Amino acid sequence: MRRYSALPNGGRQETLADRAHRYRGVVLVILAPLALVSLVLLLMPRSPAGTMGGARRSGPAGADRYAVIFDAGSSGSRVHVFRFDANLDLVRIGSEIELFVQIKPGLSHYANDPREAAESLVSLLDDAKRVVPAELRDQTPVRVGATAGLRNLGAQKSEAILQAVRDLLREKSSFKNQPDWVTVLDGTQEGAYEWVTINYLLGNLGKTYADTVGVVDLGGGSVQMAYAIAEKDAEKAPKPSDGEDAYVKKLFLKGTTYYLYVHSYLHYGLLAARAEVLKAGNGNGYSNCMLEGFQGQYKYGDNSFEASASPSGASYSKCKDDAVKALKVDEACTHMKCSFGGIWNGGGGAGQNNLFVASFFFDRAAEAGFVNANAPVAKVKPSDFRQAAERACSLSVKNAEATFPGVQKDNIPYICMDLVYQYTLLVHGFGVDPDHEMTLVKKVPYSGAYVEAAWPLGSAIEVASSS
Repeated sequence: MRRYSALPNGGRQETLADRAHRYRGVVLVILAPLALVSLVLLLMPRSPAGTMGGARRSGPAGADRYAVIFDAGSSGSRVHVFRFDANLDLVRIGSEIELFVQIKPGLSHYANDPREAAESLVSLLDDAKRVVPAELRDQTPVRVGATAGLRNLGAQKSEAILQAVRDLLREKSSFKNQPDWVTVLDGTQEGAYEWVTINYLLGNLGKTYADTVGVVDLGGGSVQMAYAIAEKDAEKAPKPSDGEDAYVKKLFLKGTTYYLYVHSYLHYGLLAARAEVLKAGNGNGYSNCMLEGFQGQYKYGDNSFEASASPSGASYSKCKDDAVKALKVDEACTHMKCSFGGIWNGGGGAGQNNLFVASFFFDRAAEAGFVNANAPVAKVKPSDFRQAAERACSLSVKNAEATFPGVQKDNIPYICMDLVYQYTLLVHGFGVDPDHEMTLVKKVPYSGAYVEAAWPLGSAIEVASSS
């Protein structure tokens, strides 16, 4: 039984149920569209999951951008594919933070056949296509940066190869490409990109120059030194000779201005340096750096060098003398301070205190057994290279094969020379104290993953931010 309360005018107070019944038509008009909207929202796909370990998980492309970078080095070609969000933070590609694939030999191996050189990149191009969504490929820049291997071929041969690569990308690539994105990197570009890569991954960009790390990258044909210096020291930088790159690059990264000392030493990458060391110490028709029992020649580029061992085998001390001679450590220095060959060394300072050394430094240390080959980074001292060199130089080729099972057979005769050169380069060339702790780096930890410690990421950051 419904209950009504009496009102002064003799009427009765309307209950909620009565009102609902009286206005049922209006209610239906309002609720019907709301129900329809709710149904649509319910059926819509949900947004991807948030974050994991600091890096966003792979999801729909949205505002993400990709960059495809080919590193055409002297010892091989590699492709790196990176994915960035709107803030230029790396985003995972599947379960990995980047795609990285490499092949051997490098473009310079095909010096007399430019088309074959270009075709050697097809498998890497296919790998890149597999991870970049089809609808984003025409917006995704592809760059090819050739390094010391092509520099050493001379302008005519290197340009023929680069043009063949441009043609390949235009005909067989659906990526965004421009002729000037296929080029021979000058050494300072390579060194600067490498410095940006490592400091970006370490989270140092935006901090003071003293909070950044210095980088030494030992490639096959050249070696680069790069580190940030104080503005007052940058102002004292000597003027380069005609045709030479400036010693200091001014960079603006994450709101901070950096003055980056960077220099590339052509002919002093590990493979090129073998030729220089052999030339420096071949007065007797043999090399003090070659292991006992080896007879043969070393070919680099279009030239061959006598590389036979002396009857008594290698000598650590004599090999080091040859390496010092090859580095031209005693060449006249017309600047305030020099590294080797009369080159200004940047003056040192806080930006050089924490050194990260990469590429062949890591490879030979791992093969010689004094760092874990499977570790992305390791702490070492230059003296570790000296101790390994002393051990290697005392062996014959046959004994070295058993002692260093991780070294490729073609490199075994040169293991003494390589380790001696690396120690000599660090200590006598760059002036690093033999007991100074450095970080050997192959990959840099980043957001729960590992990224190759190589210049392509620096190039990708540049092109992604401007495209």
